[in-house]
Amino acid sequence: MLSAFGRAFRTPDLRRKLLFTIAIMAVFRLGSFIPTPGVDYTNVQQCIAAAGDNTLLGLINVFSGGALLQLSVFALGIMPYITASIIVQLLRVVIPRFEALHKEGQSGQAKLTQYTRYLTIGLAILQSTTVITTARQGLLFQGCDLDVIASDSVLTSLLMVITMTAGTGLVMWLGELITERGVGNGMSLLIFTSIAASFPTSLWSIAGGANGALNFTIMVLVIVLVVGLVVFVEQSQRRIPVQYAKRMVGRRMYGGTSTYIPIKINMSGVIPVIFAASILAIPGLIAQFGDQQAEWVVWISNNLVQQSSPLYIAIYTLMIIFFCFFYTSITFNPDEVADNMKKYGGFIPGIRAGRPTAEYLDFVITRITSAGSLYLALIALIPTLVLVFLGVTTNLPFGGSSILIVVGVGLETVKQIDSQLQQRHYEGFLR
Repeated sequence: MLSAFGRAFRTPDLRRKLLFTIAIMAVFRLGSFIPTPGVDYTNVQQCIAAAGDNTLLGLINVFSGGALLQLSVFALGIMPYITASIIVQLLRVVIPRFEALHKEGQSGQAKLTQYTRYLTIGLAILQSTTVITTARQGLLFQGCDLDVIASDSVLTSLLMVITMTAGTGLVMWLGELITERGVGNGMSLLIFTSIAASFPTSLWSIAGGANGALNFTIMVLVIVLVVGLVVFVEQSQRRIPVQYAKRMVGRRMYGGTSTYIPIKINMSGVIPVIFAASILAIPGLIAQFGDQQAEWVVWISNNLVQQSSPLYIAIYTLMIIFFCFFYTSITFNPDEVADNMKKYGGFIPGIRAGRPTAEYLDFVITRITSAGSLYLALIALIPTLVLVFLGVTTNLPFGGSSILIVVGVGLETVKQIDSQLQQRHYEGFLR
């Protein structure tokens, strides 16, 4: 791998793309430390040190690389764009216009992308308003009574909302720049940067206290094991063979080739974990605004906020499994695949074209998704269960799913670099 990166930097065109990508990622990290106008940066740092891990809106904070709790210009990070993309994908099921645009090809995808951008800005306005209101009421940092926003004027709040919304738009633009001019998927790489930036601090915090060195060593070994498992499963495929019949078009013969449909074990990626964590964060968010001594608030805090709670683990697992099936059913339509195969003269050996092919694909997808959902739940829960076993209160950012994101994005980026290296190698060889 190191030799491949060496060859990549020796290739002028690829070197420019890599340096451009690294520069954009550096700008993204720099913006995470620039405070929003109206924020008392000194009080924010004191509250972060005092609050520790007991903080609100942890999901957004992870995807912003810690910028949310800094109340920086990139406080919302890439989370509004992720949410908007998921919403637009889900709307394809209920809005026929969106499904028609999806089938139109490049022009339809461009319109859907534009709708996603508009929705991202709307969600950024809503989320920035929520964050500022939460910070004003002293609920952003639990156990800290300092004022993190210097002024209570409406003009200051409006300026903060505009700044955070503009920061989200800039982050979205930076991600698209990486996709167009750099290497890899821009949005995925920004998520990778955010999560990877918070890993060393969270991991090193385990080394403190009694048995710190032993706990740190065990946690590192567990992470290495999880990384190996993620690489093995993410590279695995179920290949369904497809044969295309020969057909005459004019005086030429087409078809007669054989190929396959690659089906990954985890077709839904990390989306089910994001869905499950987002929904489970809602009760805790509501409880923050209630009487902290009330019985229902105490029950929510003990059962639906603490990640080590058996009820939390059970609900979290069931929701991941449910959303795995739900999201896979949206992204992979067996009837559509079977119709396209029949249209171009393709068939699965031993299976009749049409409805039997769709039923066979549905049967395979159901079995694979069953294994994939259990794998995803296991990956998401392993670090949390290990921390509970070790008696450590520090939580890794977003559990094992953060490892899944980091490894998945890293593998995809390395594949793109390798494909571009092979392309240039073949060109040089032919010359």
